[in-house]
Amino acid sequence: MLDLTSLAALRAVDDHGSVVAAAEALGFTPSAVSQQVKRLERQAGVPLLERVGRGVMLTGHGRHLVEAGVRLLSDLEEIESGLHRQAQTVAGNLRVAAFSTAMRGLVAPAVPELRRLHPDLTLSLSEREPWVTIDLVASGQTDLGVVHRWGDVPLAIPEHLATTVLAHDLADVIVPREHVLSTRTRVSPHDLVDEDWIATPEGTICRQWLTRMYGGTGRLPRIAHQSLEFDSHVALVQAGLGIALIPRLGRAHLPDDVVAVPAHDPVPTREIMAVHRRSMTRSPAVAAVLSGFSLL
Repeated sequence: MLDLTSLAALRAVDDHGSVVAAAEALGFTPSAVSQQVKRLERQAGVPLLERVGRGVMLTGHGRHLVEAGVRLLSDLEEIESGLHRQAQTVAGNLRVAAFSTAMRGLVAPAVPELRRLHPDLTLSLSEREPWVTIDLVASGQTDLGVVHRWGDVPLAIPEHLATTVLAHDLADVIVPREHVLSTRTRVSPHDLVDEDWIATPEGTICRQWLTRMYGGTGRLPRIAHQSLEFDSHVALVQAGLGIALIPRLGRAHLPDDVVAVPAHDPVPTREIMAVHRRSMTRSPAVAAVLSGFSLL
């Protein structure tokens, strides 16, 4: 009989391209993942991995096993969710990934009430970017993800994932209090074409939105400084190094010497969504967490 834990380990190796990366994603040691794969090879009686350079790749047998195993694990997940639903129990461990501001402004505030209402439910939380979160949920390495989508910036979600809209979050332009725009009731991209920006790095969703926001100006935003953390953006604005576009969700209280000015044309809005595998739709634990997040 094939071991399901070992099968999940093999799938993680396939997803991440190495035993070390798979171990990091699963929260195991590389030695433990190697042992699980070797156990699976003994059970299957065929080689499942072959070394390529410094990494590994699945053999033909390994590829067949992973593809068939994904369906098997999904079916078992659906059976387990149905059993929990019949028993009306909210229990077990749910792995949740969320982007940084959702972790601060949505997930963390909801956890105390979820623990009070459902003492048999535990949550394992990790902070991830939306694209990574979707990959983790899609591959079975995370159960529930909280992601965001800015305006028309695309966010590819596989068909076997279900989505639930949790909230809509606005972003403001953050400027120093002595800035000429600080007294405006709102600003548009045309008001900001000559400003220096503090922005997230190239390739992030927030950076893509900032670029699209400038679409009607015939210009690109002038990026002076880059940082992943919005708290750092505020500090750099406070130091007079530029302006920033910062969402309201999870935003700390602003210092007295910086001001948040609403933006329009377009209004910077992001949709906050939860994603989970459709095989977990009947899970009471998933339903409870979605309800807890939606109440905020």
